[in-house]
Amino acid sequence: MESLRARLLGPAPPRRGRQDRWAWVGILLATLVGGVLRFVRLDQPARLVFDETYYVKQAWSLVRYGHEREVREGLEEPDVLWNAGDPDVFGALPDLVVHPPAGKWMIALGQLLTGPEDPAGWRLASAVVGTLSILVLGRVAWHLWHNALLSVAAAALLAVDGHHFVQSRIGLLDVFLMWWVLLAFLLLLLDREQARSRLARRWPRWEARTRAEPVPRSPWRRWARWWGPSLGVRWWRVAAGVSLGLAVGTKWSGLFFLAVFGLMTVWWDLGARRAAGAPGWATGTVVRDGIPAFLSMVPVALVTYVATWAGWFATEGGWKRGWAAQNPVADGSPAALVPDALRSLWAYHVEMMTFHVGLQNEHKWSSNPWGWTVQWRPTLFYAEWPTRGEMGCEAADCVSYVASLGNVLVWWGASAGLLVVTFLWLLGRDWRAGAALSGVVAGWLPWFLYQTRTIYSFYAVAFVPWLVLVVVACLALVLGPADAPARRRRWGAAVVVGYVVLAAAWFAWYYPVHAAVVLPREQWDWRMFFDFWN
Repeated sequence: MESLRARLLGPAPPRRGRQDRWAWVGILLATLVGGVLRFVRLDQPARLVFDETYYVKQAWSLVRYGHEREVREGLEEPDVLWNAGDPDVFGALPDLVVHPPAGKWMIALGQLLTGPEDPAGWRLASAVVGTLSILVLGRVAWHLWHNALLSVAAAALLAVDGHHFVQSRIGLLDVFLMWWVLLAFLLLLLDREQARSRLARRWPRWEARTRAEPVPRSPWRRWARWWGPSLGVRWWRVAAGVSLGLAVGTKWSGLFFLAVFGLMTVWWDLGARRAAGAPGWATGTVVRDGIPAFLSMVPVALVTYVATWAGWFATEGGWKRGWAAQNPVADGSPAALVPDALRSLWAYHVEMMTFHVGLQNEHKWSSNPWGWTVQWRPTLFYAEWPTRGEMGCEAADCVSYVASLGNVLVWWGASAGLLVVTFLWLLGRDWRAGAALSGVVAGWLPWFLYQTRTIYSFYAVAFVPWLVLVVVACLALVLGPADAPARRRRWGAAVVVGYVVLAAAWFAWYYPVHAAVVLPREQWDWRMFFDFWN
């Protein structure tokens, strides 16, 4: 039994309980510090910035009407009115929006708490999930490495990443996508541990019963005796399906995470049955694990996604809400079995897809995904250029800036570490390396298919946690295995701590250009090393 558990779950490190307690303390401390940084001056800049002009207004429209409405005709500068504290900018016509409503409902929760006129309220939900994601990533790292230092390092590196920090303080959608896919990843890690524990418990009884029983006459039962025991209903996986449905309900790019994570969790099951010694581990994985995995994730995600449109279903004024009534189907057509509301929603989605595929326009801050991980073209969200006496400027020329410039200790470190982690996965068969790569594959690689579409580097926040995990996987090599000599481990720990301290120092230096702090122009120039950063 213990040998089987070791094969499935890895050898239990000494003093795991003590390590876990220290991990919790360090992760909570990193979360507290990261949260304070994200909530302080959350109302700055005190106006709509970048695409907040769409999502913040659409979120309040959902609260008022259940669906998004256009700005009323004749109102030429709605942002000026909104920034002045008057959210009465909507007309009676529906708005064609091209992203599902889940993320906007989350923005709306903050607006309900503080009022739509408060800039901090627009960004409250972003700051909450940005802070909680630090905690979740720390626990993800714990379930991967069961090492307190590496878990705290993961949480701390995310807390001091400028890209993640900025998007935790702006009312855009991508930070909510990041949150739901990261939460789903943690749930799948918990499912992995639970499933392997179940397999270890059930395997001896299944094996003894299989040997004692005569060979069944039924072909199906003969096949099943080689597959290993069933693992029952896996509720962590169902919860991951809900979380991924909310991710897709925030942005459609969540579909890539659903696909990659679904394959990953079945791949983990395949490894478990093979490690346990099931003679038919391949087909057993497909039947016992693969089909149930699909049923517990994809339909659950689909139902969750449709549920995010509840406001659109419950009201009559949404975009294309009455399309089906205006386009009836022929008598006897199979489409007649589909409720009109779902047919209208499908027509709406076709129009949304047409928009996304055809989106091509020039924008100064658009960027190609080839340069995302090296921060070739970070997105500028806000910039003001005050002179002496304006906005508290005490120099001849000043700058107030918000740019999604990532911490180079994280981003450049991950760019170099991707090759290392890929070799660890392919040649070293390290499942943790594959887990770290999964989010990068789901969040980054699909964008290479859209070379002509207008896209931005801030989309990369969806896979920032996995870039951190890539860095931590490399730091784990530096730290050394648990059975390494104590001197080796002490030097490795010193390097890990030093790396995190350097990342924190970098963040402190760049904090002003992430948080709209007014800087003398000269000090701003010191931080903008490259022309493509500004």
